[in-house]
Amino acid sequence: MIGKQEQNMKLHSTNRTENGNAFAMQENARKKKRRLVKGMIYTLLIAMAVVCFIPFFMMIINATRSNEAILAGFSLMPGAALAENYAVLKDYVNIWSGFKNSLIVSVLVTVLSGYFSAMTAYGFAYYEFKGKNVLFIFMLVMMMVPGQLGLIGFYELSKTLGILDSFIPLIIPSIASPFVVFFLRQYIQTTLHPSLIEAARIDGAGEFKIFHIVAVPIMLPAIATMSIFTFIGSWNNYLMPLVLLFSPEKYTLPVLMGFLKGSQVAENLGSLYLGIAISVVPIMIAFLFLSKYIVNSISAGSVKE
Repeated sequence: MIGKQEQNMKLHSTNRTENGNAFAMQENARKKKRRLVKGMIYTLLIAMAVVCFIPFFMMIINATRSNEAILAGFSLMPGAALAENYAVLKDYVNIWSGFKNSLIVSVLVTVLSGYFSAMTAYGFAYYEFKGKNVLFIFMLVMMMVPGQLGLIGFYELSKTLGILDSFIPLIIPSIASPFVVFFLRQYIQTTLHPSLIEAARIDGAGEFKIFHIVAVPIMLPAIATMSIFTFIGSWNNYLMPLVLLFSPEKYTLPVLMGFLKGSQVAENLGSLYLGIAISVVPIMIAFLFLSKYIVNSISAGSVKE
């Protein structure tokens, strides 16, 4: 009897050991699979980062090389023709005047578009008024209409108002951005609970104060995210400044860069690369400083019921 019990205990012990070994083997297999998948993901991300970095690297390197060196082939080492390329570029265009003009227009467009789009989105999300849904649908339809279709009419309107050859027609229309309003409205509806607004009203806060103190801080990640794209779009805007500006001292950077293609600077590839490098620096800086808000705009939240 005792011997049979001992055999059963040994059998159970053996089974537990075998089950434990099988579980350990399965766990090791799962860990190896996770490591393999993670390694493949990191390899793919590194490859994508390298592919995205190469054009910027080539641009910076070629901006320091002479035309002959660039035509001779690609090099990983910078050249010694940076000063010469800058002198050639400066002789044909006032690059820093264009830089200043683009910066003024882009900053004003970004700030004004972010503020008024946030206010409009807040109104669509939390106020009830007659025709709200019709206006919102109309705004969505306007997102599908290319801006180039109204260019001639806008030119005639600007001419009638006497604002041609100024920054006004470049800034004012850009404030009304249907896509930014749509994005901010969708964002604030999922992050700003109506109880926060009601609590502020009970405390005696006015509507503008509620917007600035309660809504804007919660919307800030989304506003910053949209500001990146607004700034980049305004900075790269070529057609509108080309049509609406006539004075060379008011040209924006993309217009000046377009003129370089037909000038003798086009014969010096190093100068062209240098001009392009100068034009993309603000975009890179804006993205570096504001890109963290892209993640925050996805993960940020507020009070939930």
